[in-house]
This record gives sequence, structure tokens and C-alpha cells, in this order.
Amino acid sequence: MSTKIYVGNLPYSVTDSILESNFAEFGSVSSAKVMMDRETGRSKGFAFVEMASAEAAQAAIKALDGRSVDGRSITVNLARPREEGRGPAGYGAEGFKATRRADVGYGNGGYGGGRY
Repeated sequence: MSTKIYVGNLPYSVTDSILESNFAEFGSVSSAKVMMDRETGRSKGFAFVEMASAEAAQAAIKALDGRSVDGRSITVNLARPREEGRGPAGYGAEGFKATRRADVGYGNGGYGGGRY
């Protein structure tokens, strides 16, 4: 079973292949992906690495967390699952809502509407 690792505070110069080669020292790397900004094509400064075993992942975390890479102290830890319902609006279990505030919207006396 593979273990996913979060790598944060990366210099923008780090690529997928550099990341993979650095983590390969500790065991088999299933994947290494630096997150890129869609609009600019530039690195967002964080990445995810998937290691083939939990032992290799723990060894990499222990060795690399806090290490300086191009003058930046990187953060390396186990990746947490993505949280559901992040952000103030969007499509959730109860359907689409423009906002979670009850006082905003048409007919409530808030912004965009009101009573006459």
C-alpha cells in the first residue's frame, strides 16, 4: 500500500523529476507531483509524493522535514485527506448555495434585496 506525503514551502525551481530523485533515496517512489498554477504555469510551492511503503515514507519524512532547499526550510509530513465543504459557497450536500449567511439574499433585507 502506498503512502502519500505532503511537501510544502518548496522553491519554485523544484520540478517533478528533482522531487522524485530526492525521495528515491529512501525507497521506491510511486509518483511525485509539484502543484502548478493553471493560469501562470508556475509552481505553487508545494507537492505530493507517493511512496511504495509506509516505512520508506516515514524515513523520508524524518530525514527531509525542515531541511533547507535553496534557502527555504521545507515541510514534509503525511498528507491529510482533503476536507469536504471548504469555502463559504458552492455545491454541497444540500444543493447549491451562493452563501451560508441567512441575512444575505433576496427578500431577507440583506445585500441584493430587501423589504420596501
